[in-house]
Amino acid sequence: MKKGKKASGGKGKATPAAKKARPGAFDKVVLPIDRMPVLRVLPMPADANIHGDVFGGWIMAQVDIAGSLPAVKRANGRIATVAVNSFLFKQPVFVGDLLSFYAEVVKVGTTSITVQVEVYAERNRLNAEVVKVTEATLTYVATDEFRKPRPLPLLA
Repeated sequence: MKKGKKASGGKGKATPAAKKARPGAFDKVVLPIDRMPVLRVLPMPADANIHGDVFGGWIMAQVDIAGSLPAVKRANGRIATVAVNSFLFKQPVFVGDLLSFYAEVVKVGTTSITVQVEVYAERNRLNAEVVKVTEATLTYVATDEFRKPRPLPLLA
């Protein structure tokens, strides 16, 4: 590589090889307009390392909270997280990003509820840069007052 030239091809643009290695990572993204976020959070410095990168565990906790909201509604009561079926960090999250969490029930069993969660970050909000940073699938189980699995109520 020549001196003074960036590995990314200069001027911060992704090379074709980088785009091929991470398809979709550089495409323009917008917040879903047909859904409302179940949670919006602004990470603070205490949620990040010394470089301003937000801890993955903090993001996972927020995803669990976001996923639990439609699960509690469907269960009409207490639930417990029983599985993180999949979890993908697509892009880093930084202090100051405005995170929007979208969650929807994708599967219902006798006692269980599976929820898909997508997380978007609004960066440089004056420039309206939006990136999809995380997607996950979690399973919750409805529980009774003794914290034992209980059947989900029938929908009216």
